[in-house]
Amino acid sequence: MSGPLDGIKVLELGSTVAAPFCGRLFADFGAEVIKVEPPTGDTVRTMGRRYEGRSLYAASIFRNKRLLALDLGKESGRDLVRRLAARSDIVIENFRPGRMEQWGLGYDSLSADNPGLILVRISGYGQDGPYHERAGYGATCEAVSGLRELTGDPDRPPARVNVSLTDEVAAIYAAFGAMMALHERGRSGRGQVIDAALYEAAFSLIEPHVPAYAKLGEVPTRAGPHLPGSAPNSLYPSSDGGWIQITAVSQGTFQRLVEQMDQPDLLEDERFKTPVSRAENSEAIDRAIADWTSTLPLRDLETRLIEAGVPAARIYKLPDIMADPHFLARDMLVELADPELGSVTVPGVVPKLSRTKGEVVAPGRPVGADTVAILDQVLGLSESEIASLISDGTVKDAG
Repeated sequence: MSGPLDGIKVLELGSTVAAPFCGRLFADFGAEVIKVEPPTGDTVRTMGRRYEGRSLYAASIFRNKRLLALDLGKESGRDLVRRLAARSDIVIENFRPGRMEQWGLGYDSLSADNPGLILVRISGYGQDGPYHERAGYGATCEAVSGLRELTGDPDRPPARVNVSLTDEVAAIYAAFGAMMALHERGRSGRGQVIDAALYEAAFSLIEPHVPAYAKLGEVPTRAGPHLPGSAPNSLYPSSDGGWIQITAVSQGTFQRLVEQMDQPDLLEDERFKTPVSRAENSEAIDRAIADWTSTLPLRDLETRLIEAGVPAARIYKLPDIMADPHFLARDMLVELADPELGSVTVPGVVPKLSRTKGEVVAPGRPVGADTVAILDQVLGLSESEIASLISDGTVKDAG
């Protein structure tokens, strides 16, 4: 692969979602990413759906990576990791804090041989603080962050999004931190540690509520499809049983919505004259809009509002996405050839760069798919040395 990160070498340790997602971001933009997983396979391979025994999730999150199956429980396996880290720009790990040090793979140890190394550490609660030794998963960290309390309908228990949202947001922060560290290394020549915590990534998303509580004592909770303090900005029913998201907060957008509703008196109503007054009377304006949307079919509503310049969209399901011309035109659905799967479709690259674009060239492959090649080409081990490592269980070869 070529790309803006061509020449950057990344060693991905850890498992499940956060570390692999972070590594995938680098791999999409041309970095050489060597993903280390245990001989039994990364836990992420057990998540999601399977096709003829292959993990479809792994086909996407391990894309563009070289895959090395290695037992970190063996000193011989850890020695291989040290040697790989010595030639890496970035190491990514998401073990419980202290585990890398127990293995002799802490930053002091790894940077002794590679002073420019950047170690990206993703954990539930960070590398220090009273909670740092707690087991951390995205769902539990969402609970601690306050984000879960804000998700769902007010008359039901807190809900969750049906994806590993907090792991992925933390991974994006971690990758951003690594890119800042790479930039700074260009001046100082020194690496550093990136400490990304899942609970902090989730907490950062509830930003508007923090100063409101600190100054006003307001405790936010679940608001369903509404966004408190912003109206109209909610889901509204159609005549055929569908739902449409309408966001018409600004004055000009609200005026265009009212024109489509053919209810000019709403513009003169003191409750709805300004964005602030509409937010203060959100239930009333939402009722008026719902009464109107309930008279029209979903597709007609969406077409009319989009043509009028009002931000509106029906709730897409995956069949809608897979057939949508915009997703296709923006290369957000990438079909990859695979010798076992035949082909597999994965999400495209985000973000889009105008000159040095990212690319998806190959899906994630079986455990140990590149073990022999990495030991040979990267570490320069002989055939007999590789055979010995396979024989004693230090590494696993997919073949």
